[in-house]
Amino acid sequence: MKKYLIKEVYIVNEGKITYGDILIDKGKIIKISSSIAADKNSEVINANGLYVLPGMIDDQVHFREPGMTYKGDIESESMAAVMGGITSYMEMPNCSPPTTNIKNIIDKKNIAKYKSHANYSFYLGASNDNQKEILKIKPNDVCGIKIFMGSSTGNMLVDNIKTLEYFFRNSPTVIATHCEDTPLIEKNEKYFRRRFGENIPFNLHSKIRSREACLRSSNLAVDLAKKFDSRLHVLHITSKEEIGLFTQKIPIEDKKITAEACVHHLFFSEKDYEIKKGLIKCNPSIKEEYDRIALLNGINNNYIDVVATDHAPHTWQEKIGDYFACHAGLPLVQHALLSLIEHYFSGLLSLEKIVEKTSHNPAIVYKVKERGFIREGYWADLVLINLNFPNKIQNINTKYKCGWNPFHGETFNSKIEKTFVNGILKYDEDKIVSDNLGRVLDFKHNF
Repeated sequence: MKKYLIKEVYIVNEGKITYGDILIDKGKIIKISSSIAADKNSEVINANGLYVLPGMIDDQVHFREPGMTYKGDIESESMAAVMGGITSYMEMPNCSPPTTNIKNIIDKKNIAKYKSHANYSFYLGASNDNQKEILKIKPNDVCGIKIFMGSSTGNMLVDNIKTLEYFFRNSPTVIATHCEDTPLIEKNEKYFRRRFGENIPFNLHSKIRSREACLRSSNLAVDLAKKFDSRLHVLHITSKEEIGLFTQKIPIEDKKITAEACVHHLFFSEKDYEIKKGLIKCNPSIKEEYDRIALLNGINNNYIDVVATDHAPHTWQEKIGDYFACHAGLPLVQHALLSLIEHYFSGLLSLEKIVEKTSHNPAIVYKVKERGFIREGYWADLVLINLNFPNKIQNINTKYKCGWNPFHGETFNSKIEKTFVNGILKYDEDKIVSDNLGRVLDFKHNF
């Protein structure tokens, strides 16, 4: 492994921005200082005023392997993630076969061991009939338990209240929930189908996958977590009303219930359906502009603890049909971090807050060992960003297997120059430059 010295870089970390040098050896950060002298064994990278952030830890992706690799796979999507400054990810269970048992978790890890460009871990998916699987979990087996409390891609809905209570009572690790009320969604679908037939306008997706459906299910999850003193993380909050469930003002280390927002819900709003149509159809839905602003305010007020992607690729053909034929989900990992930095240029989020929500807090929520911070002794998962580089996003430059990008046509103000994964320069000058692969994530669990 090479020894790297990154010089003259703005370091965004732990609530402040400093200027200095970073020395990397044997995969880890060994020194951070205002000035570090180079030695003959170091490869010097003159950053010349670039900004360095800890690599993003994305706690919610769908890489589609096994079973749906025509949409994406662990190799293709993790490569796009590294190009986007995401150095670690936690992948969802709704593939085929679903990862609803420890054997399938092991099989997925074995795929990632030989294919993943970024560091990785996987969720064990809950179902209505696999409660006993959580008794088999060992500390580093999984990042958490995923419960679909609303139906979405993959038919993994858990709708039996006794089963939900079992998981909330007995889970030894983080419970991550997709919260939408399926009966209410089905009722809304029937109403709009009667009005519009199969050609429901896409802007009505937020009325079908409504704020009421989200709030009803999120309320249930929070109530169950309080009842059983569970460690709950509610994924992809989308509405102003839901934010009111997470207003406890205590340090994140002390929170038993945390919340996440996703980059597309922070960037797009209902008005964008007119042009984007099914390309931004996702579950839960993108809602109104005031919800988008409320989410950004919730991040700044620390009501929302984590920002992730919910990266979920589908082929172009699966996205351009009418409402009911159009699959729900967006590919996002390659430009997620850059889309967040647009909020910095708009004055809505600071760089320090972006790092807190994408790197520090995921590491805290999931108890990830030695990642998520720029600290001596931690793994050197780093992303170097040029904040003065107009960057037009186009489908032709997209590295997802699905070949399209919801940000197509946008011009961002920044560009990712380099990404380090485990102290190895993986991405540089618009290409992957190392064959070294990611590592399975370690956790500081004590069960």
